[in-house]
Amino acid sequence: MSAEPIKPRGDAVSTRAGAAVPQAGTSTSEDIAAFVAKARALSPHGPGAKGRLIFALDATMSRQPTWDMACALQADMFRETAALGSLDIRLVYYRGLNECRATAWISDSARLAMLMSKIDCRGGDTQIGKVLSEARREAVASGVRAVVFVGDSMEEKVDELCAKAGELGMLKVPVFMFQEGHDVVAEQAFREIARLTGGAWCRFDPGAAAQLRELLRAAAAYAAGGRDALLQLAKTASGAAKLIGQMK
Repeated sequence: MSAEPIKPRGDAVSTRAGAAVPQAGTSTSEDIAAFVAKARALSPHGPGAKGRLIFALDATMSRQPTWDMACALQADMFRETAALGSLDIRLVYYRGLNECRATAWISDSARLAMLMSKIDCRGGDTQIGKVLSEARREAVASGVRAVVFVGDSMEEKVDELCAKAGELGMLKVPVFMFQEGHDVVAEQAFREIARLTGGAWCRFDPGAAAQLRELLRAAAAYAAGGRDALLQLAKTASGAAKLIGQMK
């Protein structure tokens, strides 16, 4: 496994400066039905399967303090799942001019922390659509139990994001949208993505490490042990209670 971030397959994620963001195509009902059937057959969500979580972060310039905080907290996601089974995490992040990257699947918190420590935030627009496309691709290719997204803004066409979110919803891959701050446009989009995927939207205050830690622990518990694990955690953790209260 390479120690450096790698570019995922396909056109959902691009690192070439100036590359056009791919537009979502139109699928027929037969295409969608075939896609969902294939994904369900391949996705290892059965008992005993290793949990897989996509950890997606906005790495544009304003996000540096939260990036550093997430780097410090990510080990808690692995620790939370120790009693539930193993967890693999794939880090996906975007920054700069049309740059969106992902790591390989990582099962060690120290390795993930090392990778994150090498990444600096850069100015640029949001690329949430690429994150959702990558999640869909991985849901089919290797199985994803949940997606966590941490960000504070949204600068894309919300209808296109909702179309991608709807596909994840059909695959039963919930997206947990964790919003920093109070941007109204972002909140509306994040709430809708969460609703369409059967996930949850939660806000945390800028710099609130304790709030983000609880939310990440809850998402990791779901990825490793499913709804039952999240329900169990909700008995003692407020972050888990917030998530389970919204999930379908």
